[in-house]
Amino acid sequence: MNVLEKKLRSLENLLSQHANLGIAFSGGVDSTFLLAFAAAHLQEGRSITAITVSAPNFAPDEVEFAKDFCENRGIRHMIIAMDFNSIEGLSENTEERCYFCKRSIFSTVKRIAGDNNIPVIADGTNLDDQGDYRPGKKALLELGVLSPLLEADLTKEEIRQAAFDMDLPVWNKPAYACLASRVPYGEPITEEKLGAIYLVEKEIRDLGFSQVRVRHHGDIARIELLTEDFTSFVSPEITEKIDRAAKIAGFRYAALDLSGYRMGNMNTHLERIGDHE
Repeated sequence: MNVLEKKLRSLENLLSQHANLGIAFSGGVDSTFLLAFAAAHLQEGRSITAITVSAPNFAPDEVEFAKDFCENRGIRHMIIAMDFNSIEGLSENTEERCYFCKRSIFSTVKRIAGDNNIPVIADGTNLDDQGDYRPGKKALLELGVLSPLLEADLTKEEIRQAAFDMDLPVWNKPAYACLASRVPYGEPITEEKLGAIYLVEKEIRDLGFSQVRVRHHGDIARIELLTEDFTSFVSPEITEKIDRAAKIAGFRYAALDLSGYRMGNMNTHLERIGDHE
């Protein structure tokens, strides 16, 4: 038995401890793998429920993916809709935004899950997330949300490999963060800003660029791409479409960041260890 197999056996044992488990399902690699793995190893007398939050800071197509994934696999699925004003700390956008946001969202998830006889909630936090600046982790601990991938010491690379072995379509899906992470700390977040970011990012992804961030700087959309995508991106046909999409979304200018995509770029000014989001 290799290292990954041992970790997956540990994950199976961890999941088997809960008769009725809710899994916070965003549609990303980690939560999709966790949900699919739990469903594949479901023991008699035990049940799982995927729980997806639909909110202005989450991309609508991610919610649709989550819905389709559960329908196609016959997994019980709950979608919880939260409006902008119900998410604490989102609009103020302090450096602790993620803590308040996670606390607000998962408090709602736990309450509604409890009303539906789902006593335990698990999320897709993995071992690599330990090096990130993610104040939201504190909220998860306070609320008693389980992180079985982390408990099983699974890394992102191992999760992708396991997802590939299970033939899951997300095994090579690019990392995707909450849309609020595109707005510099201290700048108020509005539904309009989140919508503008999503529209431009979707246009760029639809043009074939999978890893993209659109950072909101007032009337400027600062676009981060993998540097290897620069050559394709700067063709007149592509840039014209993106410039038009940016203006439709309400930006005056669309600019390519020549440093390329950097995970947690909005956190680089923070004087902490592991400044990522």
